[in-house]
Amino acid sequence: MQLKQLEIFIQVAALRSFSKAAEALYLTQPTVSAHISALEQELGVRLVVRSTKALRLTPSGAVLERYASQILSLCRRAEQEARAAAAEVTGTLCVAASTVPAQYLLPQILPLLRRQYSQVFFQVRQGDSAQAVQWLSEGSAEVAVVGSPAARPGLACAPFLTERLVILTPNTAEYRALNGVITPQVLRRAPFLVREPGSGTRRRGEEFLRSIGLDPRSLPLAAQLESTESILQGVAHGLGMAIVSGYAAQEGIRAGRFLAFDYASPFLDRTFYLLHRKSGPVSPAAAMLLEALPGFFQANDTSR
Repeated sequence: MQLKQLEIFIQVAALRSFSKAAEALYLTQPTVSAHISALEQELGVRLVVRSTKALRLTPSGAVLERYASQILSLCRRAEQEARAAAAEVTGTLCVAASTVPAQYLLPQILPLLRRQYSQVFFQVRQGDSAQAVQWLSEGSAEVAVVGSPAARPGLACAPFLTERLVILTPNTAEYRALNGVITPQVLRRAPFLVREPGSGTRRRGEEFLRSIGLDPRSLPLAAQLESTESILQGVAHGLGMAIVSGYAAQEGIRAGRFLAFDYASPFLDRTFYLLHRKSGPVSPAAAMLLEALPGFFQANDTSR
């Protein structure tokens, strides 16, 4: 088996699609199919079941997926530690990030870091907070940036930035008439837009609602959406209200796309965390990012 074959197989297994895997790897679909076929012939087993509707792994494919993930993780770690031994800030740095860091925080600092460290390639893998921590634990990322703390053995977790969540509503006469003051009664009857259950923003928003006597399960939900940008679009188009990151909402607030309300509660303060694995050396690129992120956002805090 070749590492290239395993890399292609992992993409096919993750995306459940030859065409999507080809697009992610900048290859043609026939090339991806040929590598998978060669792998199946070498092993003498079927790894995937192809159909017109979906692609699924066979039991043999599921076993190979598990080992291939470990093999590729070890290869990445070997590369990182070899580069660390040379003390050069070079190579690929994989960062697992939840939605707000991936879409709104990291894009602010990465251009600056690229100018300083042109030999570093930043690979940002986006999921919710729980997924990002899982990727770090598995070894498929070296640093994680998330919106909720994670207490896992083997992981170092440190706060680096605090922001204020905001309550967003559509910019309509009904909400403009509130004159900037929102009450539990308004929150109780309004349709809500929420992120998926693993989201740090959703978790903190539910803590706030419970702190003012509202059970999140009793609120009328209009939709569950998989990204902060989808939430912002939904609020702007009148689908419902939402509790979102102040960083994510600031441009839309200034443009008048929706209205933002605060509430006298410490539960609308939310902290972002930097995580890395405790075992093994940290690559120079990871060490650079772990040091640069806190200083940058302390000096450029525009969320308040």
